[in-house]
Amino acid sequence: MREPLVRPLPVQQIQPNNTALLVIDMERDFLDERAVQETPGGRALIPTINQLSAWARAHGLPVIFTLEMHRPDHSDYGIELEYDPVHCLEGTAGCTLVAGLETSPGDHRITGKRRYDSFHGTDLDLLLRSRRIENLVCCGVTTHVCVMSTVFTARHLDYRVLLARDAVAAVSPDHQAAALLCMSDVFAYITTSAEVRAL
Repeated sequence: MREPLVRPLPVQQIQPNNTALLVIDMERDFLDERAVQETPGGRALIPTINQLSAWARAHGLPVIFTLEMHRPDHSDYGIELEYDPVHCLEGTAGCTLVAGLETSPGDHRITGKRRYDSFHGTDLDLLLRSRRIENLVCCGVTTHVCVMSTVFTARHLDYRVLLARDAVAAVSPDHQAAALLCMSDVFAYITTSAEVRAL
């Protein structure tokens, strides 16, 4: 498979007052050992994401954590259970942030996320527009499902997306490569956490 397209970052467009860090679904049901949807390599992202969040806070960028959550009676899953097992039920440990992920009282949390896309049915877009955000640094899990779904919508809403390829994980190397290749076409700037932190 081809490598993703890597474009130069539009550094003149990326400023502390118009950029946010979006940490997608770093929850226990996706990351704990033997979790119902454990993402291979997911726990290894924690130090990298902590570095990104520390960088963001140091520069005054909003840090936003999304959390997929479903009602205990399964009434909001729709057809998702045709593809995935039951996961991230409200009131369970599975829909809490994974141990070791550093948070701060000033961070934002997008809860009640019922779909893969972090924008769908949430107030994420409202929060970003209220903060005059134009650029999103995205990281988290899984690259080919929730991350990619969110990146597609962000691009359609005219947010400029920087995707740190070493801060996302998928269920297999093939899924990771395919998702990065698709997003690199017209949806995101594929970069690394070190490049982001150098901005």
